[in-house]
Amino acid sequence: MDATSTPKTRRDAVWLTTESGDFDSFKSQVTQETRAADWPLADSIAQNVPLYSGKAVRAAAPNPSDRKDLMAEWVNVMLRGPGIIVIKDAMPDHAVIDRATAVFDDIINEQRATGAGGGDHFAKPGANDRVWNALEKHCVADPAGFMDYYTSDALAMASEAWLGRGYQITAQVNRVNPGGTAQTPHRDYHLGFMPAAQSAEYPSHVHGLSPLLTLQGAVAHVDMPLESGPTLYLPYSQLMHEGYLAFGRPEYQAYFAGNHVQMPLEKGDALFFNPAVMHGAGSNVSSDIYRLANLLQIGSGFGRSIEAVDRTRMVRSLYPTLLTAMQSGALTPTTLANIVGAAAEGYPFPTNLDTDLPVGGLTPKSQADLLMDALDQGMNAAEMDAVLDRRLNRIAGRT
Repeated sequence: MDATSTPKTRRDAVWLTTESGDFDSFKSQVTQETRAADWPLADSIAQNVPLYSGKAVRAAAPNPSDRKDLMAEWVNVMLRGPGIIVIKDAMPDHAVIDRATAVFDDIINEQRATGAGGGDHFAKPGANDRVWNALEKHCVADPAGFMDYYTSDALAMASEAWLGRGYQITAQVNRVNPGGTAQTPHRDYHLGFMPAAQSAEYPSHVHGLSPLLTLQGAVAHVDMPLESGPTLYLPYSQLMHEGYLAFGRPEYQAYFAGNHVQMPLEKGDALFFNPAVMHGAGSNVSSDIYRLANLLQIGSGFGRSIEAVDRTRMVRSLYPTLLTAMQSGALTPTTLANIVGAAAEGYPFPTNLDTDLPVGGLTPKSQADLLMDALDQGMNAAEMDAVLDRRLNRIAGRT
């Protein structure tokens, strides 16, 4: 065994900590210059970000060779380049966008009337209006309008480029109203929705995997000049492997504040980026611009288990035996955690964020969290059944 293969060196290589990441290395990564020669299919470079023509995208879409050339360039931008692409005039028919906006406005008005408005993971409550699961709500409210909206070649090609076939689109409409304040700069789903201590429980290779499982995008439904607070980005920040652990620290937040870029967008423009890019919505300092974007979070079709398992049924069956064993002292904390990990759903997503709200953090409690809470409180089987029923109702959108 050489010096690089000791238990300690292997442990340190696999298990990052909340202090992982070198600030000087980070700064050297994000101070790169984006050169037009490296991205020959882009129309131009603005603020270190390649801009592409929606017209050119639509022309390439039906031609397999041109389509793959363009998608290959986008993949390289997001993997090794600045991490962000903008497609100008990605959705040229503004009537289609306006029709979707009318649907979203109706949903927002209904939410406000009923007090059911959605919150935001990374902004102060009330800073904006959020429509969770806008994809399904849009489709149900206006199938014909939905069909016209998602004929977009730009949306499909960006999704296919990063994730391949079988991708799954989700959409969360965000309207930042005049006076709406900025988000905390962050990375996005999956590991980006966890506090650093929880992210550190995932091995190093998963920190590289997480950004490959989703693609972030946005379609501008209104013109977004800088005063309206379009999203702030730090190009090349996806290159920092330890960013999920580091970006919440003060020196990184301060660096972002002084060095981010901000792209004004026009109605119909689309923007896509590697979810590991450090970013956050800006403050809307305008007096009359209601900045509305359809935020797209597109997931890999591979993010699924091989079998459909009814874990609620399993937990109902297991709970009485598990409670008895725990109360008798037959289980150690480690063996209890092992059993819960095998039986219960340990991840809180997917869920219905209208009704299954985050509790004490960025995510709702998982089934495994609720099971451990019930065991700690000594709930009987009937009480645990009620907890599981309430969770199922929240996920189904029933309160």
